[in-house]
Amino acid sequence: MPMTDRLLFTVPEAAEMLGISRSHLYQLIQSGKLPVVRLGASVRIPRVWLERYIEDSVQAWVAARDGWAAKE
Repeated sequence: MPMTDRLLFTVPEAAEMLGISRSHLYQLIQSGKLPVVRLGASVRIPRVWLERYIEDSVQAWVAARDGWAAKE
């Protein structure tokens, strides 16, 4: 099964998909910016939550860019 067809990812897999380090991903999880599913001692991140995190990050970037452009 291709990785993108899966519903849940481990922290290392999700970090690789986002192009960030595992420690940075754990910081996002600890800060509540990226929710997780806990299955016993295992931590998994749903694909839809990764996609939503990316969408939210892009929207925040666009809003910041538009705010800067309005000041010029």
